[in-house]
Amino acid sequence: MADGGPVEHGFPHLETVRAAVTALYRRLSYDGVRSFATSVAPADVAFTDGEDLHLGAQRVARALVAHFRLPDARLVVAFRDMTHAAEVELTAGPEFFVELNDRFRTHRADIGAALAHEVAHVYLHRLGLAFPTTAENEILTDTVTTYLGAGWLLLDAYREDRLTSQKLGYLTPEEFGYVLARRAALFGEDPSVWFSSAQGYPAYLRGRERAGRDARRAPLADAGWTARRRYALDRRLAANGHPHPARPDSPYEFTRSADGGELRVAFPCPLCGQRIGVPSRGRLRARCGLCGTVLECET
Repeated sequence: MADGGPVEHGFPHLETVRAAVTALYRRLSYDGVRSFATSVAPADVAFTDGEDLHLGAQRVARALVAHFRLPDARLVVAFRDMTHAAEVELTAGPEFFVELNDRFRTHRADIGAALAHEVAHVYLHRLGLAFPTTAENEILTDTVTTYLGAGWLLLDAYREDRLTSQKLGYLTPEEFGYVLARRAALFGEDPSVWFSSAQGYPAYLRGRERAGRDARRAPLADAGWTARRRYALDRRLAANGHPHPARPDSPYEFTRSADGGELRVAFPCPLCGQRIGVPSRGRLRARCGLCGTVLECET
């Protein structure tokens, strides 16, 4: 939790975020992800005037447990002085003990954001989905929280001005915006109606711009002129036997078929991130084997 300190910006965790989206689709399937088409409603996690702190926190926790389809899980919420925003004790259940930072006693509007991340930890614990390191696991948790409809709360908790700052979660504000934009594109959502933070929506727009570039990368037919020109050059170099990729940030990779004949290209699906391999032979349609998306390509 950045509380008054510097807030990291940009996209430093983007590769882990993309891997997290792919891992989620592999674990849940496309239909499983689609079952989370409705995001958490602001009214379900808002505190009413004069509402008791502990009863309100338990009510919000129940709403998030219901959103993540954990009907037999019960969260017991307490408050204490701590460095992090919140912590959850992951056990076999059905009770899970969550501790929230004491600052939320007076910042009640952000309790839903803190609890969303912790309930997602419980959800991933139940799924058996985890990444190797603690840092990667936290990125996975933020990504899943956002992609499944509760992470807009974490972005809305981001505030920053000349003198103060607050950010919850481990993604940067722009990375939260990136994941939220990928979700919005999938479900046709307009997240603008949810934001109360003056900085949250601009961060979403920056993330949406980055997500849009992913959907226009070569060899997709919607790729821009520059991307297509660069792709044509790389394809020509690969066809002539030069090492590839020439650039470490290249989203695609050329190989030869097993018999050493046909040139092939592999690239990530813009929806789920699964690698797709197709012949490099001009215009064609490719179907993602993980999410089933049909893509128009210029290979």
